[in-house]
Amino acid sequence: MTEATAKKKGLKAFPTSFWLANLMELFERGAYYGMNSVLAVYLVKILKFDEQAVGVLQGFFYALTYILPIVGGALAERLGYRRMLMVAFSLLTIGYFATGLVTSYGLIFLFLLLVGTGSGLFKPIISGTIARTTTKENSGLGFGIYYWSINIGAFIAPLIVSWLKGFRWQYVFFASALWCFLMLIPTTFFYRDPSRPTNTKSIKEVISSALIVLRDSRFMLMIVIYSTFWIIYFQNFGTVLWYLRDFIYRAPVDRFMASIGIPFHFDAEHVTVINAGTIILLVVLVSRIVKKLKPLPVMAAGILIGSTGFLILALSQNPWYFILGIAVFSLGEMTAHPKYYSYVGLIAPKDRVAVYMGYAFLYGVIGSLVGSNLGAVLYEKILKPVTPPPELVASGASLPFETVKQIRFFWLLFAVLGFSTMIGMLIFNKYFSKDTPEANLKAWKIMLGLYVVLTGVGLYFFLYALFFTPQVQWKTMVQSFIMLSIGGGGIAISWKKPEV
Repeated sequence: MTEATAKKKGLKAFPTSFWLANLMELFERGAYYGMNSVLAVYLVKILKFDEQAVGVLQGFFYALTYILPIVGGALAERLGYRRMLMVAFSLLTIGYFATGLVTSYGLIFLFLLLVGTGSGLFKPIISGTIARTTTKENSGLGFGIYYWSINIGAFIAPLIVSWLKGFRWQYVFFASALWCFLMLIPTTFFYRDPSRPTNTKSIKEVISSALIVLRDSRFMLMIVIYSTFWIIYFQNFGTVLWYLRDFIYRAPVDRFMASIGIPFHFDAEHVTVINAGTIILLVVLVSRIVKKLKPLPVMAAGILIGSTGFLILALSQNPWYFILGIAVFSLGEMTAHPKYYSYVGLIAPKDRVAVYMGYAFLYGVIGSLVGSNLGAVLYEKILKPVTPPPELVASGASLPFETVKQIRFFWLLFAVLGFSTMIGMLIFNKYFSKDTPEANLKAWKIMLGLYVVLTGVGLYFFLYALFFTPQVQWKTMVQSFIMLSIGGGGIAISWKKPEV
């Protein structure tokens, strides 16, 4: 920031690049959440893909958006923010538009990976711009505006999607492409690179830093534990949407909205609206309440609240319970997640806090890969066989007892997973939070054992899919490849025993 700008107060203290970055964030997140608010339903309902195939596709797509910022940040620092923004928005525009044109599984997979690449390259540029156009005094306000931009985009775009898909489903993808294409205009003519540090990391240095973090078994143990909460989070883009479509009688919500003069049809895209709307309404209040509290207790409370949201989904098929469950989960998410980054800063080695903070997002890689695949498999095994006829759901009649029992069992699995995350984080904090030789050795044994088990399970499923079924089970093979990659890679990286 310039000296003149730094002397200004309030909103006037932020330069043009700051506001352009937030505008770009709003439009890019609108494109992303707009499409993802209905993607799982579109692929299953319109294109007739099965849930497991969609889970595999979504798992890779979402994971890519968490992995690529590592490389994207380094490229932006070396090549320039503006140049990489143009690359990112071009990839996003092409990816969204092409996804709306094609109908084959392979091509949709390909173009969504293109979208994931653009999104992954985009993320670190905007957060980097915010960091470099704010000061110590106004960074809190600056990042607060940034987070609001994300959630405003996630709130508004699905409402537009609700209208667009009434004409043609492809318009959802074309709209996302349009939002990104429009952002090429301010990028080309108005955006200017903020000042960059004199020393920028090369790709080789980035990989070297990644290996240091991945070899730290204590840190990776925390990531694995916390990522189980994000397995639950990613159900909001898959199983929650299918459940709403297949089991929830939604007419009471439509009638209520009509009674206050709003034409409305409660559908999949409104899950994202509820999530973002809850955060927009309550984030300031929640932030003030937890501001001075220690990170771990707040994280535990947030995870408990979020898990309770999925417990509410298990209690009833009433649409108001459904809305309450999503809102409660969103409250838990906004409570736990901001404090997670504070907790990472506390447990990371003191001389490498900045490096470890750069890899704190790894929870999203595990959460998306496991969550999307696991949710789809469980949905096909547990809920799909008891899906009632659409006419029965639309009539508002009570569902058969066997169906209700399976619904309760399904959502209780995820609620218990969430409660287990909370317990796991409390145990980790007690025995592993301090960077000591004893804690590192215990964590190494646990993680190495986990990697070995994961490799063994992956190998079993690979052989089963290849040799013990009438036809090669490609979806199972892909899932086994994920397990073999994580397990085998973990063994290779962590094989050396830490010094005591």
